[in-house]
Amino acid sequence: MKYIGIIPARYASTRFPAKPLAILGGKTVIERVYKQVKDTVDYAAVATDDQRIYDTVIAFGGNAIMTSTDCKSGTDRCWQAFSQIENSENSESSEIKNSENSESSENPSTIIINIQGDEPFIQPQQIESLKQCFDDPTVDIATLVKPFTPTDGLAALENPNSPKVVVNRKMEAMYFSRSVIPYLRGKEREQWLSLHTYYKHIGLYAYRANILKEITQLPQSTLELAESLEQLRWLENGYKIKVGRTDIETIGIDTPADLERAEQFLKAKTI
Repeated sequence: MKYIGIIPARYASTRFPAKPLAILGGKTVIERVYKQVKDTVDYAAVATDDQRIYDTVIAFGGNAIMTSTDCKSGTDRCWQAFSQIENSENSESSEIKNSENSESSENPSTIIINIQGDEPFIQPQQIESLKQCFDDPTVDIATLVKPFTPTDGLAALENPNSPKVVVNRKMEAMYFSRSVIPYLRGKEREQWLSLHTYYKHIGLYAYRANILKEITQLPQSTLELAESLEQLRWLENGYKIKVGRTDIETIGIDTPADLERAEQFLKAKTI
């Protein structure tokens, strides 16, 4: 199998405009993300709709692809970028294409990994855990979760910016929500983390190329619009999502306050 890592990154953000270009420990957030994952895949690129982000990536030696401002989600941006990679005849595409046996965008042996551009502490081991999901040939889509622990506290569990995942016994996603699910009836909320394993969604996705094409052609669904979580569109349309597990903590950057927390986290790691 061939693994293509694509990092969607847009400049406009309601809560934190220009966050891919925010400085964290002397480097931009997008550079930290790119360098954390580039050696875990066969080819990595940042997919953006903004010239400033594109130029920044090229300046630090990364691969960048310009995509449309009309992309409604990171998954849509991944598909558009991957299509450009596949169709391109330039030197960047030749790094991932074999001229005698070129893998087309319909080939299920090509796996596209969608790496969030605001996860500067994503670890190579987490990418590897996601890749391992595809050892099962029946898996079409995969994502990653981390168990909440009692030390995380109730505030972390109830944070709507940290989606929760309910899984079945096969470690397939049943539902994603910004609310706390399941509700433990008859138990004090302060006890919930010690009585049940809640899973935090780590915003990594991987898809077989043919499935990525299919899901980007689906209309937005009612659950997706309600929760503002695009993966619900796939579940509503009958796709299964395999869930890999990690115990590594990451800090996603959604707000300037998150950037401050990330700075403290980085300092603690370097001490």
